[in-house]
Amino acid sequence: MAVLTTKAIVFSALKYGDTSLIVKCYTQEEGIKTYMVRGVLKPKKKGITAAYFQPLTQLKIVANHNTKNTLNSLKEVQVYEPYKTVYNNIIKQSVVLFLSEVLNNAIQEEEQNATLYEYIETALQWLDLHDNVANFHLLFLLNLTGFLGFYPELSDANKNGFDLAEGVFSENYANKNVIYKNDFYQFKKLLGINFDKIQEVSFSKEERQIVLQIIIQYFKLHLGNFRNPKSLQVLETVFS
Repeated sequence: MAVLTTKAIVFSALKYGDTSLIVKCYTQEEGIKTYMVRGVLKPKKKGITAAYFQPLTQLKIVANHNTKNTLNSLKEVQVYEPYKTVYNNIIKQSVVLFLSEVLNNAIQEEEQNATLYEYIETALQWLDLHDNVANFHLLFLLNLTGFLGFYPELSDANKNGFDLAEGVFSENYANKNVIYKNDFYQFKKLLGINFDKIQEVSFSKEERQIVLQIIIQYFKLHLGNFRNPKSLQVLETVFS
């Protein structure tokens, strides 16, 4: 067993028994790690409390990591970057709930990926500090594909369609995975931009839902075990 100090982002927390949680985190040092946090739901609990394990909370932890494939344990926990707005804004709460579910589903690696960790960390800090966030989740997911290995290939950008299965521009409209016309036009608005440019992108409620469905389909085609997020309906309600 090794003791490790690392930054970590909470992906999920599942109740175990009456008083414990099984917490899955994405750690800066060793990728995905799962922890048994015993007694954390007891009334008047001191020390490590359940409040630390809200979706996408950024932590600094001292952990015991087992060399065998068993649950790890936490020795110390502190919030590394306290959010100022995320947990008292219903829209941002819904966004982090949705994104935590997607990340939990999409990222499985138990290995260090410093650039992916930094992307998630800085994107969440951007979300916390900005007010106009209606399109944040769309750009977050699309740019996440670059770290997962299937960001759209931007050559042949003069073509008027996009093949979701191949990740390239295409005009083979007979292919069921090729989007074109309005679907393509809306999807293309997000390509090649960063978060500071997102305020210049406008979508109607219907267009935003179209683009989100396209991106989810894109994930499904490239990640074999990817499932529809359960929190998708909540997100669509918030942005209605």
